[in-house]
Amino acid sequence: MQALTLPLLLMLCLFVVSIATSNAKEQSKPNIIILLADDLGYGEIQHLNPEGGKIPTPNLDALAQSGITFTDAHSASSVCTPTRYALLTGRYAWRTRLQKGVLTGGESLITGDRLTLAKMLKSQGYHTNMIGKWHLGMLFDDKHDKSEHVAIGTKVTEGPIDKGGFDQFFGFHHARQMNLLIKNQQVSEKITPVQMLPRLTQAAVSYIDSRKHSKQPFFLYIPWNSPHSPVKPSKAWQGKSGLNEHADFVMQTDNSTGQVIDALRRNNLLDNTIIISSADNGSSEKTSNAPELIAKGHYPSAHLRGYKSDAWDGGHRVPFFVSWPKEIFANSTSNQLVSLNDIFTTLSDLLGVNLANDVAEDSISFLPLLIGDDNDSQKAVVRNNAIHHSISGHFAMRQGPWKLILASGSGGWSKPKKDKANTVQLYNIDSDPGEQHNLADTMAEKVTELTLLLQSQVDAGRSTPGTKQHNDVAVNIFKN
Repeated sequence: MQALTLPLLLMLCLFVVSIATSNAKEQSKPNIIILLADDLGYGEIQHLNPEGGKIPTPNLDALAQSGITFTDAHSASSVCTPTRYALLTGRYAWRTRLQKGVLTGGESLITGDRLTLAKMLKSQGYHTNMIGKWHLGMLFDDKHDKSEHVAIGTKVTEGPIDKGGFDQFFGFHHARQMNLLIKNQQVSEKITPVQMLPRLTQAAVSYIDSRKHSKQPFFLYIPWNSPHSPVKPSKAWQGKSGLNEHADFVMQTDNSTGQVIDALRRNNLLDNTIIISSADNGSSEKTSNAPELIAKGHYPSAHLRGYKSDAWDGGHRVPFFVSWPKEIFANSTSNQLVSLNDIFTTLSDLLGVNLANDVAEDSISFLPLLIGDDNDSQKAVVRNNAIHHSISGHFAMRQGPWKLILASGSGGWSKPKKDKANTVQLYNIDSDPGEQHNLADTMAEKVTELTLLLQSQVDAGRSTPGTKQHNDVAVNIFKN
């Protein structure tokens, strides 16, 4: 064998060092898990509602205590589909064709040319997996979206693989199709709704177990089916809460979260995994049977007014915890305004990804709130305004302590849906978090100021600094 020359030996050494450095960088990237409950109100978690929360949530409480709790965090909408769109794209869904309500089927709300969170993370070397509820449009056999006669083996399009950009998918489309389990791009099984949460939990745990020896970081998005209707806790959880079935289902959701965390711990992955836990909107007053819960001392929306669907904070202020034992101080709290659509830019900021002007137009990084000094009062404000949206398409504008609602009532299902005495609502959230004292008549200038701010962000096609973008359709902020 011919002896290596000195230059060749040096080149070989540099190559080895380069590979080692590259592997070290790859391994140093944190794993990322996003847990998204379905219809879980701000007051459902005892950590957030110690006096008025009667449902035991030990795993979510422990997760919150292991990292940072955001007390003023909001979903992008008070219902499902638009929140999920904003989380995965960093863009408000009312900029698309979906101006109110949710999707049930058809083509995905996410267009093929839209950069998603999964696509961005894949470009940074992540393996991406989604386990749970999609609810962003889906077709079976490329031609219909009805599940009644769909056979096992049917091809699925417009879903997490082709439109979301995920490497893997195991789950279902939406609550009325919880009889169909989909694996990647094919219907794989027919099950009953009560089986869904255990199957999703099992799949999530198995996936984490499979990553134990992998050097590739992973992104695991787990949008649970629970505690959304059909409210179907497993037999082992029925009656556990002593309150009602919804409360039992919340307890089971908490247990599923605990199983995911236990899997990370036993595989020595917990320390360098970012876990984000939140919900798509507030509790449903109807399916949670909120009056029954309140009579027993449990307040699903805590001190907030309203429920799922509403423009009031009970519709869209949600539990929001971020844990990363390697970097985030335990038992931290932030009172700063944040939104679920901010997850996109926060993670791109963390990984040093420069986003194009037409990406994540409504996403603001809250990375400075996660790392460094754990004193929230010493940290600069990262977001001073946010736009809220109700199921009926009514807009609300939040800036600092002020909140303007361009609706006379709830904007959703809660009563009063309309209030003849008011055309708009203005609240000081700091002094009146329950939104009981409408100041619109006495503070007309503030109403005008917030209306103009809202209109400017709608017209700009973005709510962040950057080149003007375009909404997909015309957007009217003054809905009747």
